[in-house]
Amino acid sequence: MLAKWLKREPKTVPRISIQPAGIELDVEGKNTILQTALEQGVAFPHNCRVGGCGACKCKLVEGKVKELTDKSYLLSAEEMQQGYILGCQAVPLSDVLIEAPNVVAEGDAVPVKKVGGKIAGLKKLNHDIIELTIALDDTVEYKAGQYADVSVPGVIAEARSYSFAMANRGRPMKLARFHVRLVPGGEFTEWLHNTAETGCVVELEAPYGDFYMRPSDAPILCVAGGSGMAPIKALLEQAAHEELNRDVTYFFGARTQADLYALADMDKIAAKWRARFEFVPVLSDEPADSDWQGLRGFVTEHISALGDRLADQHVYMCGPPPMLDAAIVVCEQGGIASSNIHFDKFLDKSNKVFNLSA
Repeated sequence: MLAKWLKREPKTVPRISIQPAGIELDVEGKNTILQTALEQGVAFPHNCRVGGCGACKCKLVEGKVKELTDKSYLLSAEEMQQGYILGCQAVPLSDVLIEAPNVVAEGDAVPVKKVGGKIAGLKKLNHDIIELTIALDDTVEYKAGQYADVSVPGVIAEARSYSFAMANRGRPMKLARFHVRLVPGGEFTEWLHNTAETGCVVELEAPYGDFYMRPSDAPILCVAGGSGMAPIKALLEQAAHEELNRDVTYFFGARTQADLYALADMDKIAAKWRARFEFVPVLSDEPADSDWQGLRGFVTEHISALGDRLADQHVYMCGPPPMLDAAIVVCEQGGIASSNIHFDKFLDKSNKVFNLSA
């Protein structure tokens, strides 16, 4: 019996073949196609990693996968018939061959890594947003605009996703900074705002996300709301450091003056910017009799006011889904190609979609 067992072939792990890039990856454990790619430094398109955005969809040509969630609400009937799957929700059960045209062999990403650390700072930015600073045990690399999974052993069962709130100026970082909005009833955010102290142990996994500045000479339109300021701030800080020479219009939507923050940071960026830089706060619920002299209403009303200039913009947006969904429609109606509209939706844990903030 023992001799028969010794003659068995050693168990092999599934292999992922990605075409047309010609990339081959061995799967570790029960990792999904997407997680396998990211951990091995392959720039596989993605945003949410929980089956909510469709950025990682690819065509399964050969092999079998276990699909973790229902994909029918996100993929079209034609895509389903053609064998499309979501890379973030597909665990290979055998060797698989997939077609993913947006994955290229050159320019691979920084591999995702896990790093420990401790809370080094907790700073109130306004009445419901706190700046979390983490001193890391090892360096992390990321592009301005990307995000990290943050977890606290013994405090929250699942990691929460937050965008880096500062540029890295092209170097590995041993300090990470995030903007965390208080979500009533949110397990993590209530702990962070009310109980957490400097020195508390945390863990970080990064980098994630496809939100970052693309090379171009086109003018830039930024749109954000709430803690969506964080990745836009990082993205603009990085661009200022690189002496980018492109006009910028940045609409920041908030309810009242009490919700505004990072105004001094915007002034610093504007002072360094080599072209026109216009930061425009827009308040939707500011009392009519207040001393506010700026724009009122919704951000989308003022995006369309750019008129003929709108079609030339490359757009970077972060914030709550209703704002972004409406802004995307306005931008497309204004003549901006969908390929030039880059966005990152911020949802809390109740939505079960990416950038979980509760």
